[in-house]
Amino acid sequence: MSYLPLQTGNEPTLGGVADWAVTLMETIGAPGAGLAIALENLFPPLPSEVILPLAGFTASRGDFTLFEALFWTTAGSVVGAYLLYMLGVLLGRDRMRRLVSKVPLVDLEDVDSVEAWFNRHGYKAVFFGRMVPIFRSLVSIPAGIERMPVWTFLGLTLAGSLIWNSIFVLAGFYLGENWHLVEQYADIFQKLVIVAVVLVMAFLIVSKVRKVRRKREAS
Repeated sequence: MSYLPLQTGNEPTLGGVADWAVTLMETIGAPGAGLAIALENLFPPLPSEVILPLAGFTASRGDFTLFEALFWTTAGSVVGAYLLYMLGVLLGRDRMRRLVSKVPLVDLEDVDSVEAWFNRHGYKAVFFGRMVPIFRSLVSIPAGIERMPVWTFLGLTLAGSLIWNSIFVLAGFYLGENWHLVEQYADIFQKLVIVAVVLVMAFLIVSKVRKVRRKREAS
């Protein structure tokens, strides 16, 4: 069976995550892509933006079918998300509140606000969160803490993951040996998300510090 070369035409030599994903797919076929995506959910530094188009490229070479690539990567997304959901269930609301109460600049009023927001928008957060880097892993934990109905959680995760995975797997399938071009555009998107998160966190921290100062001045 012939698998992905480590170098093709204009493509740079693969390495790191791509090499590891290739090894998984060489060893166990399409389920290897699913395993890689499940691990990506548990360890967000593993980029699905590399693994998914690589799975599509592999399918385009006939090593497994496009349907298998989509099926197994989506199954991996659901399994990984479910494990994090169960982590949230095991953590529980009371334990989470005790842990958060020890974090500097965070009080239980902030926790209550986040819980209220998740109770209003949790379904949308789980569905759309599957398509946002970093959040697609993290959103599963509060869903477990808030005990979102498990079948609802799995259904929303399946739908959101299928959309996200299909975009990248199909891109890799049709781009063929140029599959790595997908990563460049996905990397820009991920950096924008990270910048947005940093800005929001900075705003929240500054707002919190000002609130604490005003309380101290008032007292």
